[in-house]
Amino acid sequence: MTITNYWWYIIWMFVGGGILAAVFPRQRVLVMGEKQTRWSIFAALLLAFPFILAAAGRGNIGDTTVYRKSFEEAPSTLIGISGYLETVTKDKGFSVLTVLIKSIFGNSDVIYFFIVAAIQIVIVALIFRKFSEDYWLSMFIFIASTDYFSWVQNGVRQFVAVALIFGAFELMLKKKYIAVILIILLASTMHGSALLMIPIVFIIQGQAWNRKTLLCIVASIFVLFFVNQFTNMLEVLLSDTQYTNVVSDWQSWNDDGTNPIRVLVYAVPTILSLIGLRYIKAENDPVINMCVNAGIISTGLGIISMGTSGVFLGRLPIYVSLYSTGILLPWELNHMFTKESARIIKLIAVIMYIIFFYYQMHFTWGLF
Repeated sequence: MTITNYWWYIIWMFVGGGILAAVFPRQRVLVMGEKQTRWSIFAALLLAFPFILAAAGRGNIGDTTVYRKSFEEAPSTLIGISGYLETVTKDKGFSVLTVLIKSIFGNSDVIYFFIVAAIQIVIVALIFRKFSEDYWLSMFIFIASTDYFSWVQNGVRQFVAVALIFGAFELMLKKKYIAVILIILLASTMHGSALLMIPIVFIIQGQAWNRKTLLCIVASIFVLFFVNQFTNMLEVLLSDTQYTNVVSDWQSWNDDGTNPIRVLVYAVPTILSLIGLRYIKAENDPVINMCVNAGIISTGLGIISMGTSGVFLGRLPIYVSLYSTGILLPWELNHMFTKESARIIKLIAVIMYIIFFYYQMHFTWGLF
């Protein structure tokens, strides 16, 4: 059944989240060598499960009709996969995944969307559950920021790539670069833009706000001031790739870039990290250091997308924004304020995200 009243997603976060938090005891989990209190895996997945169901039975939101048509046209057996892939011009890994699901589970697009959403959401939920100090807030932000709708119910192919790389977060922290790069290469077969994460994996290492990340912010501001020269250079760099028409496409579509309000919302963890840098340096937590640097990259990409393309470049920050909005922001609210102040700030943050949810869903997308 399709959920047409999107407020139910927010209501579930409060009602379901409250019940699960009260019923299931917390667990002690080893996070980078330290014991920390976290939600149980079972409770964490129960909180996420309705969003998998909703994605499975969704209507025609975003690019759903395109994915549904591709699924219908895919062969029903593995025998036909070779000939089918000859007709696919890019991101063949996702086409292979589609054929595998269809050949094993049948022709139901509901089951297809369920499995794909399960891959995406389970990975996101498990990483948030382990590395975020406030799992509920992390998942709430994922829903209320409309990331869930933008990706799980729209940009499906790219978000499979994003989720695979996000699942390698602990490998990044442990600097197991070969394993991480192999996962990125696998993800790039789902969506070629995943290759962007190869240099980013190295840039986000080290202390928060180090020279590498500062250079990224400077470069993004520079691009914003010299956007015409940047687009010309980008067009040359993308020639002879699967994205050769990106620049001409966004220009012909009159794509005027990412909404500055959205960029500002995603930049909040980065702004807070700069204001409270002394707290971050005092803790010197490798998880938080990496998430700060990932947030800086996300902000930089968001700034560039404001002056270029929201459709194309505006989709790149998701590769790194999950680290800052889902892991860094809850930490900042817990560590940069007194206990009483943190409660008030969290309440304000929740209210502001609900307002943004309404703004994005109603005024931007016209969904209610």
